[in-house]
Amino acid sequence: MIASRDLYERAAGQCQNADALWHLDAGRMLFIAPLWHNHIHQHGAPIFLAGMHDRFELRVAGGSWQACRCAVIPAGVAHELNVHGNPVAGLYIEPSVDGVHALLPLLAHRQEIDGVVTGSGGEYAPMRELWEGGTDLASTALLLNDLLRFANARAPAHMDPRIAASVATIACSAGAPLPVAAVAASAGLSVSRFQHLFREQVGVAFRRYRAWARMRTAIEAIVAGDNFTAAAHAAGFSDQPHFNHDFRRTFGAPPSVSLARLRE
Repeated sequence: MIASRDLYERAAGQCQNADALWHLDAGRMLFIAPLWHNHIHQHGAPIFLAGMHDRFELRVAGGSWQACRCAVIPAGVAHELNVHGNPVAGLYIEPSVDGVHALLPLLAHRQEIDGVVTGSGGEYAPMRELWEGGTDLASTALLLNDLLRFANARAPAHMDPRIAASVATIACSAGAPLPVAAVAASAGLSVSRFQHLFREQVGVAFRRYRAWARMRTAIEAIVAGDNFTAAAHAAGFSDQPHFNHDFRRTFGAPPSVSLARLRE
């Protein structure tokens, strides 16, 4: 497998004409789009990833490539993907909704390798129907409600409410700087205890999650109709190149691959 900037540009060109589906609401983000190669990257929230029509290849940093139909990747796990131009769905949930454990029941025949959990199958049929037009896009929120209700009923644990409340505070900041000391104080914790508990519960450090929330704010603005430059400024990025750089670092590919053409 070759990982290079050329793969980024080829992916951008080959997926440029494909409409992507994005949905964001309180604590959840869903995308469905054709992807090619996503270089090594890290998310700030856990994701349930599913190939709509075929398997995809996943590699955790330092590990070996593995083929799977579905996977759950915890926040902060560095990984890369080869999807070969096929549509793939990604469902992220924020800690204010629940933790990575809440996504695991969406996998079938699961096994853990290198810190990610993969499955030969899973609960991806509703998302495939959405992608193929069998379900109205206006019903996306209800579809996610059903999926997460199914998963949550089978999940073994829940997040510390103090950390969940802190994540909600970050989400409401809309990209504005938010000092860790202020958030720790609102949680009733010392800064050191708060940072330890935050990483333990969320999977990434407070600063990294704050950057993830800013990226989510920018994506939400683009999905709502803003151009990339306006969305970048609204979310607190200094300019569009800064946004593009952070998007590659977060998702492993340029924003043009999945945000240039949006399905309405």
